Amino acid sequence: SPQVQPFLPQWLAQPRRVQKRIKDNLCPISDVPGIHPRLLKKLQMNGIDSFFPVQAEVIPAILQSASHGYLLGRGGYRPKDICVSAPTGSGKTLSFVIPIVQVLLDRVVCHVRALVVLPTKELAQQVSKVFNVYTDGTGLKVALITGQKSFAKEQEMLVQKRVTGYCSLADIVVATPGRLTDHINQTPGFSLAQLRFLIVDEADRMIDDMHQNCLNQIVKAAFQRENDSGSNMLFQRTKPGPITAASCCSPQIPLQKLLFSATLTQDPEKLQQLDLFQPRLFTSVYSEKNRDGTEAEQDTSNKYTLPEGLSQCYVPCDLNSKPLLLLYFMLKMRFTRVLCFTNSREASHRLFLLVQAFGGVTVAEFSSRLPPNERKRTMKEFEQGKIQLLISTDATARGIDVKGVNYVINYDAPQFIRTYIHRVGRTARAGEAGVAFSLVLRIQERRFLRMLRDAGIRDIKKHPVKGNSLKPLVQQYEGALCKLEKTVK
Repeated sequence: SPQVQPFLPQWLAQPRRVQKRIKDNLCPISDVPGIHPRLLKKLQMNGIDSFFPVQAEVIPAILQSASHGYLLGRGGYRPKDICVSAPTGSGKTLSFVIPIVQVLLDRVVCHVRALVVLPTKELAQQVSKVFNVYTDGTGLKVALITGQKSFAKEQEMLVQKRVTGYCSLADIVVATPGRLTDHINQTPGFSLAQLRFLIVDEADRMIDDMHQNCLNQIVKAAFQRENDSGSNMLFQRTKPGPITAASCCSPQIPLQKLLFSATLTQDPEKLQQLDLFQPRLFTSVYSEKNRDGTEAEQDTSNKYTLPEGLSQCYVPCDLNSKPLLLLYFMLKMRFTRVLCFTNSREASHRLFLLVQAFGGVTVAEFSSRLPPNERKRTMKEFEQGKIQLLISTDATARGIDVKGVNYVINYDAPQFIRTYIHRVGRTARAGEAGVAFSLVLRIQERRFLRMLRDAGIRDIKKHPVKGNSLKPLVQQYEGALCKLEKTVK
């Protein structure tokens, strides 16, 4: 019987395709229309003279949707929401930072007009850094709200009480969901009534992780009537609906949603929850090459995008040989700058202690067990090449831009295709080359390969390692185990 295809809304079925090959399709920044000279200069000062394909498509789209300032969309219409699905490392952050800073350049009064929500503190920090670079010298204020400072300190960064009432100290807020929700509910004077842009990065995870409630609260707060002296009654927002004479008489600040992710869900029901308005989807779909080197026409069932310069291998193995394989790659094959993923904090910690006890490899762990400043230091040392092996969990590493990862090793094979995409996307960033190795137990092999095949990923090579290669490590490894047992006791 023919398979029943879920009905895809047109915007999902016919997305705007973005070139996937980053290096061959760079676009000089001066060729992208409408960017403010001030920002062009900033980009050049930061060594950026061309945009990645995603940036070249998305920046003009956002600018155009706000071409009449932030109060109105084009022709008085409400601007369309925008979804971007592109591989990790393809430059999503700049795609929203540049247009948002530009749209807000001529604002007079400070209000929260852009809100960026990210799943982890590290990601939020990374994004607020980029905002700081591009708002520097413009008078626009960026607040980072992740719970790294005390609640009271964060409140001081957001609002100030004056005789006339509260005033906002931030134009752009970059936040993690939990902390943001707390401020919406508990910080007097923190208002989203003037919010123009809501950016949800790593959107699929934000929809999955029960953060849906957070998104609902943001939207609710954005449509709340401000209850101070009525000075803001001019810009009353009505929930979007048919345009009536009444709703036309006051200028509306439209609320526009911008969603970004490497694995933007294709599930219409989930996207429905986000309540998007006439959304446009930009996607760079994973492309297969034909034998003769030409691009194969792709079916849209390839939902996931992987970096161009990535080679993928898997090693069939059994449970006992996993630690030996990792040591073999590090010591005999001399892998450098390896990011290694396990499925849990405990597994990460055990593996870290084991490699440390074995000796000969500079190793560190990167997990939520560590305080943020230690994570930062570890990251820095890894980027400088002082640490050759970094062992991490998914939660910590998602979306993090680590410079110069040569290898990703999936010590525990990921259970979901999404996890796989995010892990292997830590290498081969921004058009560089990188290799991903997955250690797959023989009982998992069929399921693992099927999971990749279903996602349209077929170019993974089997890379068996002979038992003989591991033999020389066994004695020292058993010594390390004994050492560990003693310490654990």
